[in-house]
Amino acid sequence: MSFQQALSGLNTAARHLEVIGNNVANASVVGYKIQEAHFSDVFATSLAGVGSGQFGVGVKVGAVAQSFNQGSISVTDNPLDIAVNGKGFFRMDENGAVTYTRNGQFRFDKDGYIVNDQKLKLTGFGVDASGNVVPSAPIPIQISAADLPPVISSSFQLGVNLDSRQSAPTIATFDSTDARSFTHTTSASVYDSLGNSHIMSMFFVKGAVANTWNMYATVNSGSHTAVNLGLGAGVPQPFTFSSTGTLTAPAAPFTVSLPVTTGATTPLSFTFDPTGSTQYGSTFSVNTLVQDGNSSGRLAGLNISEEGVIMGRYTNGRTRNLAQLVLADFRNPQGLKPAGNNQWEETNESGLPLVGTPTSGPLGVVHSGSVEDSTVDLTAELVDMITAQRIYQANAQTIKTQDQVLQTLVNLR
Repeated sequence: MSFQQALSGLNTAARHLEVIGNNVANASVVGYKIQEAHFSDVFATSLAGVGSGQFGVGVKVGAVAQSFNQGSISVTDNPLDIAVNGKGFFRMDENGAVTYTRNGQFRFDKDGYIVNDQKLKLTGFGVDASGNVVPSAPIPIQISAADLPPVISSSFQLGVNLDSRQSAPTIATFDSTDARSFTHTTSASVYDSLGNSHIMSMFFVKGAVANTWNMYATVNSGSHTAVNLGLGAGVPQPFTFSSTGTLTAPAAPFTVSLPVTTGATTPLSFTFDPTGSTQYGSTFSVNTLVQDGNSSGRLAGLNISEEGVIMGRYTNGRTRNLAQLVLADFRNPQGLKPAGNNQWEETNESGLPLVGTPTSGPLGVVHSGSVEDSTVDLTAELVDMITAQRIYQANAQTIKTQDQVLQTLVNLR
């Protein structure tokens, strides 16, 4: 009498319980993909083949496969936590050895690389000097903490409305410290080659002739240094308006030169464009005030887009692309070899990795400040555990019954 069927059933049920136990143990592991035990029946064969009356000799575990279904997305307070929604794996590097993972719990190491808990480095594309992403072979992503260099002001755009109802000032000689000598004023910051800010104050003086104004300018209010508006230091720039309030002169931008004593390039020169200015019968207002310079900036934080672009936020209000992470997909993810620590390795069965940026081709999107939860359903696993336990007990009962039958046979006289 054969005990083989029952013994195979016991072994298979025990393996099934191991798979279930492993799933339960990993129920809280970020990016974990549930394992499923697949079973196969076993038949004895001979050279004569299998007859119609042949019965099986047990069961075996055909495979322990992983199901790469999408897990739920949970929000975290770490901007470097990244979740993949859709297809794709993070591509990780350890001294040239590449592995793949769905666990997006990342942080910085001491050298500025984005790494996981095992110190494997996240890979992606770098950027050029202008912050443009340069697609190439993926490399470990290293975020530079260097200050963003300053940008010297090269253009200035001003759009104001000068109140046509105003009268010429009572004091004919302009004095930037005497409000009775000008009609309106406003100011803005411009930046020299070292990133130093200079406050340029603009003063508008209504002319005695209708529809005419003069603009004066000074730099750094403490010294009231006169600015060269292209006609000489301290010489005003005439403004002329039509009878409908539109600006007729100057008809084109003019050059402004500011004296600089900070050690930066001097004078600080830039084009000044007032062509959007008007003279209507309404209160003075500044409608446009734009200049293209800025001071140096220190990295204050990061944003990661759905396309995986890592953008730095700087203390001067500017942003800059720093890198772009990549994802990898496989024709047969089931063929990946589990390597522990939430990592998989490429095999012949998985096929070659299809590497690209998030949202490109079949690859999914990424979400910053989020993680992908384990796909383990604890309720389903506990029900499966009960089922596997019953199967184990049933196979044990089969052995017990066969033993009793054999004992009966032995006791025959």
